[in-house]
Amino acid sequence: MSRKPPTPRGRGALSLPDNRYEKETREIMPEAMGEAPPSSNDTVILPDTARSVLCENDSPDVGFSRSLNPYRGCEHGCIYCFARPTHAYLGLSPGLDFERRIFFKKDAAVLLEQELRKKSYRCEPIALGINTDSYQPAEEKLGVTRSILQVMLRARHPLTIVTKSALIERDLDLLTALSAHRCIQVFISLPTLNEDLSGKLEPRATRPMRRLETIGRLSDAGIPVGVLAAPVIPGLTDHELEGILESARKAGSLSAGYILLRLPLEVRPLFLEWLSHHYPDSAKKVEHRLREFHGGALYDSEFGRRMRGSGLMADLLSKRFEVAARRLGFGPMPELDPSGFVPPVPPPRRSRLFPDFTP
Repeated sequence: MSRKPPTPRGRGALSLPDNRYEKETREIMPEAMGEAPPSSNDTVILPDTARSVLCENDSPDVGFSRSLNPYRGCEHGCIYCFARPTHAYLGLSPGLDFERRIFFKKDAAVLLEQELRKKSYRCEPIALGINTDSYQPAEEKLGVTRSILQVMLRARHPLTIVTKSALIERDLDLLTALSAHRCIQVFISLPTLNEDLSGKLEPRATRPMRRLETIGRLSDAGIPVGVLAAPVIPGLTDHELEGILESARKAGSLSAGYILLRLPLEVRPLFLEWLSHHYPDSAKKVEHRLREFHGGALYDSEFGRRMRGSGLMADLLSKRFEVAARRLGFGPMPELDPSGFVPPVPPPRRSRLFPDFTP
């Protein structure tokens, strides 16, 4: 059963699908009690008391083996976000809860330092903010991502960042310093250039034209930056692929990639609900086109196919991307250099005999 409150402004999901791990479902019916249904659309920020911050990855579909996510949940509200189902692990809904209940790892920088100081640690690039955006709105005040970058800079540790937020420009000083040591790659996610569509698809993310400006500012600062046309939504955004790549290249993007729309677990009904609400005339076409990429299904979770699809339509999309990327002169990103890694030195311990004194 899915609870459907009034359509919340500035949110991607339209409902609160039940947590798949709950054995029982309880639903309050305020109208039966003579009360108005709750309408709070506020974002709640909560601390995450994680004991570690680095995650290992063995998927052959992605180019990293280690990642770090400063936040759980994401206020950007992208309806297509493949990480939505992870909120079920917290006892929350992958729908509106994912956008309104944000958890931050307040000790992320300290925990990261501890990991990097271990004698067994081997330096490999860390992918920052893969599940949820490390530069989502909460970061502006909390600064968790900035504190992580400070640790990475002191350790000369290579990392990659994927974001759709112009807030990354706040940290140009740290990113520029990391770039000088060949320790940074940034990718800007850009699924559409259509401002109206973007406002519905990813309601609280930076708008497309502003993201192109961010690519330009990162490039001007000497920071290697690429673009990800992600996700490509057949029947809705796939016709924009060449335009996205061309605009990003003009802005200063060095490399490009794309990812097909993924609809795992609860993301599937959430996306279809969103599609029927915002684009009812196109819903059937989009669903049909997506099935053409997955042998008649809406999603294929198999490695090698989940991010690209398979069959004729997938091959055609891949060919379009290759032709456009070659024509526009995209190439690989400069390689990251882990050779300068130095385990961060613990901060000096203050003497208990002479505590700080402020008159």
